[in-house]
Amino acid sequence: MEPGRLGENRYALIDMADEQREPLLHEDVIIPCSSSDGPDASTPSPANSNQRLASLDVFRGLTVALMILVDDAGGAFPSINHSPWFGVTLADFVMPFFLFGVGVSIGLAFKNISSKTTAMKKVMLRTIKLFLLGLFLQGGYFHGRNHLTFGVDVDKIRWLGVLQRISIGYLLASMSEIWLVNRITVESPAAFVRKYYIQWIFAVLLCSIYMCLLYGLYVPNWEFEASSMNYSAYASGSQIVHCEVRGSLEPSCNAVGLIDRILIGERHLYQRPVYRRTKECSVNSPDYGPLPPNSPGWCLAPFDPEGILSSLMAAITCFVGLQFGHILLHFKCHMQRVFLWTMLSLPLLIAGYVLEFLGVPFCKPLYTLSYMCITAGASGLFLTSIFYIVDVKLYRKPTMLLEWMGMNALIVYAVAACDLFPAALQGFYWRSPKNNLVDGTELLMQAMLHSRKWGTLAFVLLEILFWGLVAGFLHMKGVYVKL
Repeated sequence: MEPGRLGENRYALIDMADEQREPLLHEDVIIPCSSSDGPDASTPSPANSNQRLASLDVFRGLTVALMILVDDAGGAFPSINHSPWFGVTLADFVMPFFLFGVGVSIGLAFKNISSKTTAMKKVMLRTIKLFLLGLFLQGGYFHGRNHLTFGVDVDKIRWLGVLQRISIGYLLASMSEIWLVNRITVESPAAFVRKYYIQWIFAVLLCSIYMCLLYGLYVPNWEFEASSMNYSAYASGSQIVHCEVRGSLEPSCNAVGLIDRILIGERHLYQRPVYRRTKECSVNSPDYGPLPPNSPGWCLAPFDPEGILSSLMAAITCFVGLQFGHILLHFKCHMQRVFLWTMLSLPLLIAGYVLEFLGVPFCKPLYTLSYMCITAGASGLFLTSIFYIVDVKLYRKPTMLLEWMGMNALIVYAVAACDLFPAALQGFYWRSPKNNLVDGTELLMQAMLHSRKWGTLAFVLLEILFWGLVAGFLHMKGVYVKL
């Protein structure tokens, strides 16, 4: 890392905060280090020595790399792809990791607020820019790999997506950090609680609204127009889905889909929902495939995995990350942070499994409470582990590629995870669109390994390595792309 940039803190998952360009801490901590805590505990934190928190860069880079892995290799390995509906797979941790990292960043970016009004204006501006960028990348204008066309019918544009959900979580968590934190000096654990308790009440309120609507809204029968893109001729045209239920978490009759159909409109929802890989909707389940005989009509209905109601619960993941940022601010000793973060993560994991046992299933498309708990707890444990390895034990070299990717997470996400760069390369081909550098490299890896799926995995790992090196080059040149 360049010496001149050690004091610059680019903590936001997508590099959103100007306030981060300063040392991490400027205030007293609530508990001093004790010599009995051991050498690791008494080691000055990166912040105290005017250095950046490398573990958060690594965490961001790991999240982007994981997204590339599951998106591009998920077809070859359905077991790591998103769960068709209920359950949790590797891919289902990506979105919570994004949201959790944003929450940690917010806790650090707004540690000192000179003007609440000015800070709120900046938050609103970044929220709008992030939402519009998500709309541009994921609204349907770019068709991605293997679809060398572009453009979208505005009547069918998809309003929601990954970046749009992150913008919603960022907005709600930032608002609470600006307006709902008592500006008192933290000198004890009790003062810590008094400082942030209103914010915690706000998070519980959001969670309560979600639960009440999810289980309380009555879902009537509804009708949809099967898209011309559907691969089943018998299911084309108008279809009626029979519901007349309350509190259902099934794909066809849940409150999340009801709210989106009413407020956004059927045409503007995701047209290839993940439940098309369920046993009811695919003969190749858990992969996509033809419809089984006598499959239900809702298999071809649209559903948005980043819906309005589910985004309320998703924002709670930002609030969990926010508390990790608060602990980082008010406790200066490494092992104190590790202990507190672990004590916050483990109960969340346990709560997730308890809720699942009690009948609240893990479901990423609905972002159920049990799913939020288990993924937020896992996010906390991953950050804690990375913090211990990278910032406590100072093992930086093995994670350097991920750290570089985390420093420029936005550009890697846009050009790699959203397929802008691969699609652009595929636009240059020899005689046939199939003869391009991207597909050629993947076919070469498959031929070398004599396996289609393992060759695809090798190609994706090579892709991640490539983007890690690109991010490293940008870092050495001092280029950082942020909103």
